[in-house]
Amino acid sequence: MLAGALSAHAQWNNDSTEYESFGRCRLGGYGEMVAAFKNYGINRFNGTTTGNSDIKRNTISIPRFVIAGDYKFNRHWMLGTEIEFESGGTGSALELENTENGEYEAEVEKGGEVALEQFHLTYRLNNTFMLRVGHQIVPVGLTNAHHEPILFFGTVRPEGEATILPSTWHETGLSILGQVGRRWASFDYQAMVVAGLNANGFDRNTWVAGGKQGLFETDNFTSPAYVARLNYRGIPGLRLGASFYYCRNTASNSDKPHTYSFRVPVTIWSVDAQYQHRYFIARANILSGTLDNGVLLSQRNVKLSNKAPYSRVVPIADKAVSYGGETGLRLKSLIPAQRMPDIIPFARYEYYNSQEKVKSFTYNSKLMVADQRLKTSMWVAGVNYRPLPYLVIKADYTKRRIGGGKYHEENEFALGVAFTGWFLPIRNS
Repeated sequence: MLAGALSAHAQWNNDSTEYESFGRCRLGGYGEMVAAFKNYGINRFNGTTTGNSDIKRNTISIPRFVIAGDYKFNRHWMLGTEIEFESGGTGSALELENTENGEYEAEVEKGGEVALEQFHLTYRLNNTFMLRVGHQIVPVGLTNAHHEPILFFGTVRPEGEATILPSTWHETGLSILGQVGRRWASFDYQAMVVAGLNANGFDRNTWVAGGKQGLFETDNFTSPAYVARLNYRGIPGLRLGASFYYCRNTASNSDKPHTYSFRVPVTIWSVDAQYQHRYFIARANILSGTLDNGVLLSQRNVKLSNKAPYSRVVPIADKAVSYGGETGLRLKSLIPAQRMPDIIPFARYEYYNSQEKVKSFTYNSKLMVADQRLKTSMWVAGVNYRPLPYLVIKADYTKRRIGGGKYHEENEFALGVAFTGWFLPIRNS
């Protein structure tokens, strides 16, 4: 399946069949288009006691288009690349003017982003041991490890992980990866040392997601992050995964070296699973993260420069959480029809809260406490139609319950089209 092959581009799939599936090089990518019809406004935090305003509005977008390529130099060395265009690309620049009291200066010509999502060299000794250096995916959580649009049912990525973590999360560093075991006891692993998060970007609404580096020409590597992921694939159709992230002091990765006089360690862990059966596909995930000195960090971040590219919305939580699950039925297998199209109805439940645990404090005579409007539980129901294995047409309906039902519900209907695959393999001559 082409979608699986592109996912393997991120991990090289630790699989000899994947390594041998193309010749010298290959070119592919993935992309998404989404139209959404909503019954709520653009600001859940508008100062009212009811939450989001009751406004009907529609949006249409191209969330991302990615071009990916692999090139084998020889049987041991391989180059992997991905360039991502988000929301149509961008024409912006950001500088930190140290000659002007360290102020930020930005020029924005067009919304969106163009990012080098992956650029790495891999040395493959064998399936058990590979060494990778460069810019690569940080496989923390279910979505980052499996982010191509054919690998989740909804028209958009699962909201919980995409809210509290960078998505797609990619950093520069070194990793070892490989596969051990056989058949019923098969494991693949990845261990990484990469650039850590930057505490300047942590805030109330998205926890540490805004702390991903990449705003400037160089990333701070003062406090690197340590990442590990382990997957079990022994039983046919089943994949069990666990991931871990630790950065000893995200404060030392700040834009200006002496912004913080205290440590802000961040720890994140996740467990996820997927089971693909002839008649259904099921996925589930749980993710939790903690940081220390949230009050001190909040007090400092709220005073960041108005020109800084960060939200400065506090308080920042000591703990954030996300969990969810989805199931889809394969009607093509359930209904014995000769020309039954590949249609998969599905349902998904999620809960997430970027302020699961908060220590309150007073700022400008105002008590800063956890905001219940960030406590979100939601149901998504819809259908996927696959006219081709690497092309999917999606439709879904989402209902969000905010703050345990204390605020206006948010409802939307969305349509999407997505593709994932390799479309230009070039064989060895």
